[in-house]
Amino acid sequence: MRQVVEGLQARHYVEWALGLGLQSSPWTPLKRGGRSTFQLKFPVFQSSTTLSSFLLGHRRKRKTMAIRKLLLLLKPFDVYHATQSNPASLFTNPRVVHYLNNRSKVHKEAIDLCQKILQQKSVDWQPIFRNDLSQPIRNVDLVVTVGGDGTLLQASHFMDDTVPVIGVNSDPTQAEEVEEFSNEFDANRSTGYLCAATVKNFEQVLDSFLEGQTVPSKLSRISVSVNSKALPAYALNDILIAHPCPATLSRFSFKIKRDDNSCSPLVNCRSSGLRVSTAAGSTAAMLSAGGFAMPILSQDLQYMVREPIASGGAISGLMHGLIKSDQSIDAAWFSKEGSIYVDGSYVFFTIQSGDTIEISSKAPVLQVVLAPHLSS
Repeated sequence: MRQVVEGLQARHYVEWALGLGLQSSPWTPLKRGGRSTFQLKFPVFQSSTTLSSFLLGHRRKRKTMAIRKLLLLLKPFDVYHATQSNPASLFTNPRVVHYLNNRSKVHKEAIDLCQKILQQKSVDWQPIFRNDLSQPIRNVDLVVTVGGDGTLLQASHFMDDTVPVIGVNSDPTQAEEVEEFSNEFDANRSTGYLCAATVKNFEQVLDSFLEGQTVPSKLSRISVSVNSKALPAYALNDILIAHPCPATLSRFSFKIKRDDNSCSPLVNCRSSGLRVSTAAGSTAAMLSAGGFAMPILSQDLQYMVREPIASGGAISGLMHGLIKSDQSIDAAWFSKEGSIYVDGSYVFFTIQSGDTIEISSKAPVLQVVLAPHLSS
């Protein structure tokens, strides 16, 4: 039995089929009273199978097969330094040692599970530890990070706006564990704010993406130029401009600009530095310092002068604010030494007195698959 459609419906289905990337139309044209009539070349296997279901199934298959190469980026095992196998450990509390050993065990099990799931998928994949990543990530269709936010942030420094990423939180914080050890040590594990998956739902999240049911969100990043030369790393969370010694005063000035026009007066600062965050990073250090959480898809940036020496008048109201997507913050550095830290302390660039710095959200976005409560 074969299915026949006529008229405008036939034309729409032919266009749809060709749009799906079929090598040829799945319809045979028929002449029937001058009307546009087409017969489906493939049999309808069940009477309940509809034409839409057939084409939707083909579309999902095509989207699944579009993901051909995947990079599995892993947090290393040796990040938990104080273990029983480490004789130099300063921790003597056996409960602390057990906690750290368990973190390592849980992380390894998460990696094993993710690899087992990938082995069952029709994709080519390659694992690599994040510390071994030194070149831009190219020629892959998807990056999966296994670790926490730090692993995803490290991956982002090697990614442009063409490759999506899924984060797997390999070691989520357990609330009851934090409560149990609250009088002994901090038992928080990984926050995983930007991670869409854990081991419990990784296969579900992966399949949803491969089948085209989940679309990655486009998160803004920070672009920084020093003396009109762009830095080679974009910040997904935040940047900090400060003297490398935290006890040393940072001297700088800044103003907010749109194109070449000033949107604020010049602000002269003596402080502990200047922090600028994206919307995605506004719930991290910025929030802890007294900033506010922003909608994660916002293209604006938030800035804050850290611990400013008191200044009166209108200038005090400019120590914290927003940089709109069509604006930039232009700063001049006056301390002898300085550093620009990108998403933490591992990636940084040195500056010196007289350097000029431009900060904006005019960086390539990062495609991140987010948890539903963040992306909705």
